[in-house]
Parts: sequence; structure tokens; C-alpha cells
Amino acid sequence: MRVDGREIPVTGNLLQPLTRRTSDILRVVFAIAGVAVVIAGSLITRPEWLALERSVSNIVGFLNPDQSNLVYLLYGIAILILPFAILVELVWGGQWKLLTGYATAGLVAGLLLSITPNGLSAPQWHLQVPENLADKTFLQQFLDDPRWIAMLAAVLTVSSPWLPVRPRRWLWALILAFAPMHLVVSTVVPARAMFGLAVGWLVGAVIVLLVGTPALEVPLEAAVRQLAQRGYTVNRLTVVRPAGPGALMLSATIEERERALVVELYGKNQRTLSAVRQLWRRLTFRSSETAPLHGSMHRAVEHRALMAIALDELGVAAHRPVTVAGLPRGWMLYAHTLPAGRSIEQDPADTAALDAVWRALTVLRERGIAHGELRPAEIRVGEQGAVFGGFTAAELCASDAQLQSDIAQLLVSMTAVFGSEAAVRSAIEVLGEQTVLTASRRLTKFAMPRGIRASIPEWKSVVTAARDEVRTQTGQDRIEAEQITRFNRKSLLQLVLLIGLVYVAYPFISAVPTFFTQLREANWWWALAGLALSSLTYLGTAAALWACASGIVKYWPLVLMQIANTFAATTTPARVGGLALSVRFLQKGGVGAVRATAAVALQQAVQVSTHIGLLVLFSVAAGTTADLSHFVPSPTVLYLIGGVGVGIIGTFMFVPKLRRWLNTSVLPQLQEVVGELARLARDPKRCAVIVLGCAALTLGQALALWASVQAFGGGTTFVTVTIVTMIGGTLASAAPTPGGVGAVEAALIGGLAAFGLPAEVAVPSVLLYRVLTCWIPVFCGWQVMRWMTDKNMI
Repeated sequence: MRVDGREIPVTGNLLQPLTRRTSDILRVVFAIAGVAVVIAGSLITRPEWLALERSVSNIVGFLNPDQSNLVYLLYGIAILILPFAILVELVWGGQWKLLTGYATAGLVAGLLLSITPNGLSAPQWHLQVPENLADKTFLQQFLDDPRWIAMLAAVLTVSSPWLPVRPRRWLWALILAFAPMHLVVSTVVPARAMFGLAVGWLVGAVIVLLVGTPALEVPLEAAVRQLAQRGYTVNRLTVVRPAGPGALMLSATIEERERALVVELYGKNQRTLSAVRQLWRRLTFRSSETAPLHGSMHRAVEHRALMAIALDELGVAAHRPVTVAGLPRGWMLYAHTLPAGRSIEQDPADTAALDAVWRALTVLRERGIAHGELRPAEIRVGEQGAVFGGFTAAELCASDAQLQSDIAQLLVSMTAVFGSEAAVRSAIEVLGEQTVLTASRRLTKFAMPRGIRASIPEWKSVVTAARDEVRTQTGQDRIEAEQITRFNRKSLLQLVLLIGLVYVAYPFISAVPTFFTQLREANWWWALAGLALSSLTYLGTAAALWACASGIVKYWPLVLMQIANTFAATTTPARVGGLALSVRFLQKGGVGAVRATAAVALQQAVQVSTHIGLLVLFSVAAGTTADLSHFVPSPTVLYLIGGVGVGIIGTFMFVPKLRRWLNTSVLPQLQEVVGELARLARDPKRCAVIVLGCAALTLGQALALWASVQAFGGGTTFVTVTIVTMIGGTLASAAPTPGGVGAVEAALIGGLAAFGLPAEVAVPSVLLYRVLTCWIPVFCGWQVMRWMTDKNMI
């Protein structure tokens, strides 16, 4: 490279790889989305768009036919000469290498839109003299031909990065004006022309990604001149790190006393990636966890240099800034001296260096400065003590959350270098036990910056080791994780449950008007009786679970948990939410994880057995055999189920991870359930409580449905209603919809009708039953669940 008459050798690759050209990749993604939108609009909502376009055209279309012809003629001339104007601009600017990309973009876009089922179709442009607007002139035909529009969009997309700003804006305004031009002259915008515009933009975006833009040309000459203005004469440049997520880093050999400088160059792609990451962090993290957004890349680099100056004044900066300057084509220059001292990773046995690092962090904390990304590579030890580099995320006037985050990051980095025991001990000696304990709440996955996660191998185990060591040295049984994001797992779960509730309640809401009309004729005393009888389900289920847990937890809190359980079970398929809530409650009550899961599994097993037993008993009492052959699927379905079952068993047998999961997670719980069943058989009193509690669940639901039927005039026996209720409960557990919505109502209404109950009684009776046993408990359960969550009971 020759600069001002001097030859400066440059060693290394300056070209940024395709996968790191963020702005070019985003352009391709947006172009693909544009093509998809145009296709979807043409196929799905084209009639609506046509009606809208005609309405707008009637409003803004103020030209008569002669004026419309003139406008079309003038705009057709402009569209015809547009590609030649772009070519002249490129030739005038000396962009000879771009002519190949220019021609390729035009040809590819034109060929793509010339492909038909019968092969390639040639343009049918012809000369004729028009009598009115419908008879298009040769120039007007270009306005509606998608191939010409696609060629224009493609060549302009390829050429835009190399054109001056003002001509580029005028050219784009001209090509995009064809849509409002059609509206002004009282015609409809052709969908094929919009499709051509989108395809041309996509073709040009892909070619730009492949061939590059001026932003990829590193302005090394301008950087050398900027350093010369600051009094540093560069003799050689060596690429230390190619441009990627971070800056292009070079080592500059100079004639002055520093002998060498570190030169960092930031291009447009680094600016785009940083902006997207900052925006995502701003949206997902609490405001106290993030620094204010920088308005531009210039401000971000300038802020980093200012932070380096501030830390250099305190004696804890590893380098000193030399210059910050803007360069041509949107690049930024940041040059600084070589880092002082040695890396902290070079001597893991130097405990004195470990103490020096914590003392250097204390200097920052006393002045309210947060570093933001304390990776091991940014920590060095010199003659005067520990110093820091980086400063990309550093912040003056930092919040308490950012200061605590620095301690947590340094705990992880020092654990990775010196081990958890030495790192935590040194931190406690320098900062104090309470400070370290408070900061250790941020030893979580989300609290660790991306740079630390990328620089520390197996960083998750390092974070866990540091947190366990803090708990050991401080004598704490448990360290509650700090919430740093705007949404935690609990709030997301509640959001999902609410969405499930809306989904479940929608069919019921649509039937509310008719149901309320029928409620005027209901006997409200029977409805109140049904609501009271439904409470047996909560009392019985709580008693059964209390006995399954061997009475470790209290009974009445279990009853409250059953009310909250209705919300979690109804808003999730197959009632899995209720099972998880029961396990969680037992764990909070002092039951071990395996024992809690086994207790819930034991209750479910007894519940199924009791359910089947009651079904057989009441079927016999009703004078009906227990032959359920008509419920058995066809042989084909049974063979299919058997084949799927064999495939699942084979998968679990031959996949090591699944086999290990069976041995470590499922097998211990299964053994616990089998042991509980064996102990239950030797304890008649406990067995009776569990069986009666499970029976109370089934009978309470049957009594509530029977009372609902009586509220609308009756017409069937309790035994019949019990059989129908148990069949409906079986379908509810098998239905994939949350709470069995739809399946339960259909099964209950069909069952009652099969036993001779008229539809005008069966339908409102089932809806009232669902209100008493599902919807009222769901809304009460939501409030109870929130209260129990606040009390740390679940």
C-alpha cells in the first residue's frame, strides 16, 4: 500500500467473510420477506387490494385522459433511460469492476421473470400510435412489464452502494414512483409489476452479498494519514484479527517511542450487529441492567475511548487511547497503545495477582464505574497491580445492578483461571462477605455477557462451581437468583396459561347468549346444590393426596391447592399443569422431589383404578353389562398403536441419552411408586382414605351433573348420570384440548341423549355443570394460585 509517497507493507486478510456481512445479509432477508408479502398479497388479499386501489385512485385521480397520456409518456421516457443513467454514473465514477455485476443483475432478473411453463417468453414490446390510454405506446409498456421493472430494481440495488447519495435517492424515488403514478392517472397498480420490483430487489441483494460493497474496502490509507496527523508514522500494518462480530484489529509498527500501536477499525457491518444486539438487550433486560443506547457507531467508539481515558487516570487501564476518528465509507478508527503487563491467564498459581484484581475492581466500584465485560482476556497484571482492557460495555455513574454484575462476572472469570475456592476466598477478603453474597445472585446464565460465555470453555459448569463455592464459604443453604430480565419463567408460564384459558373459554363464550336465555327457566336451588356438591371433589382429592404423601403436608392448604389446581389443569392439555402444580406444592411443603412425584403418581394410579371400579359397579347397578367392546378400536388402529409403542420402546432402548434418562429419572420414580403401593397394601386405614378420596372426586362430579339436570326439570337417574360423568371424565383426560373442552361437552350431551334425556334439557344441564365445576373454579383458582405464589407455597 502506497501512502503519500511511502510504501507501507500490509500483512493479512482484510476481506470480511460472507457470514459476517450483517447489513448485506439483512438486505437479503428483507428482500425475501418482500417477495413473500407480494405473493401472499396477490394470492390471498388481491381483491381487497384492488378495491382499495380503485378507491384511492378515485380520490387522487384528477387527470383527464389526455393529461394521463402525457404523464404516462413522460414517466415512460424516464423509466426507459433509468438504466442508462445508472450506467453513466458508474462509468463517470470509474467503477469498472462493477459493470459485470450490473450486467449480471439485469440479465438474471429479466430471465427469472421470463420463465413460463412453456419455456422462456420474449418481451412483446411493439410500436403503435395510441388513440387513448388503453392503447399503450411503446414507452408506456415499460411501466407494466415486470421484467423491465425487475431489471431496473436489480441493477439499481447492485449499483446503489457505489453511487453518490443524492443521485441514488433520486433514482430510487423515480423507480418507486410507478405505484403512485398509476393511482394518479386513475388506473390500478399491476400486481406483476410489484412482483417484478420485489424479485429485482432480491436478485440485486444476493449479488451485493456475493460481490461486496464499498463498505468492505478498508480505508487503510485514511487511517495511516489520521495517525500521521497525531504524530505517529506507520511503517507496517499486520492484521491481528479479521473483521467479524468485532472490529478489524491491526498491529501498526511506528517510528515513535511506543514502537507499536493497536489499530481497531469499525465498519458498517459491526455497527449493524451491535445495534441489533443492543436493541435486543434493551427489550429483554430491565432498564437498570443496561446502559443507555448509543445513537451511532461514532458515539459508541468515542465512549469507549473516553472510558479508557478515565480508567487510565485511575491507574487501572491496560492501554492509553491515541486517536478516534471517522474514516471514509462509514468506517471508524480507534487506535491505542499496546496492553501493559501480562495476561492473568499466564500464571494460575499467582494468588497475589488474584488479590490485585479484586483491589482494582474496588477502585472502580468506589468511583461508580462498571466495566461490563470482565473476561479473562481483558484482565492483565503489571508492576503497579491489575489493570483492565476492553471498555466496550463500560459505564460511568453505573447503577448498583451493574456494579454487582461486575463482581459476578469477575467471580466467573477468576474461577475459570484460579479455581472456585481461591477466587471466592479472595473476593470475600477484599470486598466482604455480604457484598459477594449479594452479587452471587447474578451467577446465572442470563446475567453473564455474551463475551464471557464465548471466552470461557464450559462456562455453565464454571458459573455453577462459583455459586456453590459462595454458598459453601458463606454458609448459605440456598442463593436466590436475581431477576435481571423483564420476563421470568413464572410470568411466561402465567402468560401461556392465560392464552390457554382464552382458547378454552372461547367456545363457551359463543354459547353464552343462548345459555343465559335458558337459565331463566332453571331452578336455582338445584344449581346452588350442584355448586356445593362439587366441593366434594376438592375435599376428596386433597384427602387422597394428603394420604399419598403420608401426612407430611397439612390438609387445608392442600384443599386450597386443589382450587388453584383447577386453573393449571384446565388451561393445559391432559391436565399436566395440575400434576406439575401438585408436585411443586409438595416440594414446597418439605417432601423430596422423588417422593413428591411418587405421591402424585400414586394418587393418579389409585384414581384410575377407582374410576374403572366405579364404572363397572354403576354399569351393573344400571342393569347394563360392563362389556365395553364397542369402545375398542378396530384391529388396524390397535396394530398401529402397537407398532408405535414398539418403536418408542426401541428408541428408548437404543438411544443412550434416552436410556440414561430412563435409568436416572423414570426408574427411581417407578420404584418409589411400586414401593408406595406395597406399603399402601399393608396400611388399610391409609388405603381407605386414598380410595374414598378418589371416589369422592368421581361421585362429586356426578352429583354436580345430576343437580344440574334437576335444575332444568330432571328426567334421568343418578346412576345414569354417574356413568355418563365417568365416560366424560375419561374423554377429558384423553382429549388434546386444554381442560378437555369440546370433548367433555360432546360426550356428556351425547351420553345423556343416549339414555333418553331430551336435548333441550341435556344441553343447558351440561353447560351449567361445566360452569359449576370448571369455569367458576378456574377464575377462583387463578386468584388462589397468585396468592399461593406470593406466599411461596408453590
